[in-house]
Order: sequence, then structure tokens, then C-alpha cells
Amino acid sequence: MKNKKSGSTVHLITELAKPLCDELGLELWDVKFEKEGTMWYLRVFIDKDMGINIDDCEKFSRPFNKLLDETDPISQSYVFEVSGPGLGRELRKPEHFERFIGEKIRIRFIRARNGEKEVCGTLIGFSKPNITVRFDGMEEDEIISLSECAYVKLNDDEDLFDI
Repeated sequence: MKNKKSGSTVHLITELAKPLCDELGLELWDVKFEKEGTMWYLRVFIDKDMGINIDDCEKFSRPFNKLLDETDPISQSYVFEVSGPGLGRELRKPEHFERFIGEKIRIRFIRARNGEKEVCGTLIGFSKPNITVRFDGMEEDEIISLSECAYVKLNDDEDLFDI
């Protein structure tokens, strides 16, 4: 089950992690397999309704680490990390966007848009590949293609940007 492509590695790890998350009453928020410097990192983000704690990470990490050893899905060496998505969690999947409609978000554009590189607003809707946002202080909604965005995150600090 060896694999070299990051995208298919993420898919493989997602398929392995989802049943364990379901069994433990956790939500598999995201999986990332990324290189930083010379090291590869396998990061599994878990969540649950009232948030997670270190015990939840441990309850997932121990059996999943064993499963990774048994199935050996990644050919190169890597560091395995388990954590929660955090308050300023990145929205990447359709279910993330759908779940947080009506919430404040922070968008970082790949290229400045209307002179702004990073903006805040309220997520009004999602229809792949676009999100609908009402920017703070504006009356009209704006449709933004996700291809224009470096990231879309929940805005965990409303005072950070006064737009």
C-alpha cells in the first residue's frame, strides 16, 4: 500500500482514519501530508461538538499509530501529529463551508483584490467552487471563487481586522 503522491496519500489516510473517528465519536476534520524543510508531516485534525482535548487526541493517536504501522501506507519517513482544527480553523471541504454559513470568516486572497490581500466578512452561502460573502459594512453579497483564495478560515479574532 505504498504511495508517493501527497494527494492520494491524504485520500488513503482519510479512508483509514474515518472509521476510527466514527468509532470514537469524533469528526475527521482534515488530513494534510506536507513537506516542511526536509521533513514530511502527516497531520490529522479531529473535532467533536464541544471541542477536543488532549485525551481525545491520545485516544485517536494510539490506535491510529498502530494502524499506520500495520498498513504502512507512506513510503518515506514522516512525523505524525494529531490535533484539533483550532478556533481559526481552515474551511476546505464543502461540509466545512455548509456547516459555518452565517459565521464570520477571514479570507486571504492569492492576489490582492480591490487593493486588499486579507478581508473579513460573513459566510452567506456555498456553491462549489464559490462562496458568497457579505463583507463587514457592506449591504450587498459578493460571490468569490475559491480559486482566488489562499485560504478561508473562521475569524477567531474580530478585532484583528477593521474593514
